[in-house]
Amino acid sequence: MTTTNLLPPAVHDALLDAAAILLPVRCAGCAAPDRAVCDRCSLALEAHPSRTELGSLGVWAALDYEGVARAVLLAYKERGRTDAAPALAAALRPAVVAAQREHAAVTAATAATAETADPRPSARGSALLPVLIPSTRQAWRTRGYHPTGLVLARSRILVPPLWHALRLTRQTADQAGMSGAARAANREASMVASPRLRGRACLLVDDIVTTGATLLEAAKAIRSAGGTVAGAAAIARTPLRSG
Repeated sequence: MTTTNLLPPAVHDALLDAAAILLPVRCAGCAAPDRAVCDRCSLALEAHPSRTELGSLGVWAALDYEGVARAVLLAYKERGRTDAAPALAAALRPAVVAAQREHAAVTAATAATAETADPRPSARGSALLPVLIPSTRQAWRTRGYHPTGLVLARSRILVPPLWHALRLTRQTADQAGMSGAARAANREASMVASPRLRGRACLLVDDIVTTGATLLEAAKAIRSAGGTVAGAAAIARTPLRSG
């Protein structure tokens, strides 16, 4: 899946060329000149959603966190390359769609088993509510934006996330380099969900999944508030999870 534009390709490329003269940029993935994400790296970011089980939680990830995907995500999150958000959004969208379709299929099968299924397509599962993992105060001060929220906003998902659906009860440490056990301890009892999630079917959305400790803690908070968690979607997952 590639990024789509409302402009004809020739016009779109001409505008990018003009912008590159005024505001020179280099590809976030390979440092090639004149594009936020060059054509070759955009091709490498083409989504191939795959599903893994995280306890009882199904997680759909668009990419493996390696190569171009890792380079672009690091540039986006650590070096403020927000111009890479559209390319990452094009990758995230198929993962969200896959999770939605899975939820619709499960809902339809459950209804059929209970002999209450409505044969009309519009009745086969309502849209999931995207729920974002909250950023720490330090991360927000450093970046000035929510990485996953910015990508999701550009992904053309019809149902917007419910902002502040989850909030931190304490400030957690940066998890880079932590073991799975340390990540779980770092996130334990660190989130609380809004009462507005009661009765809602939610889809957790994150940028990178490693051990899944953050997603599991978020799911626990949502269930404690009376909501349900149908699954999760992410831009990428590390080899630790994919292996």
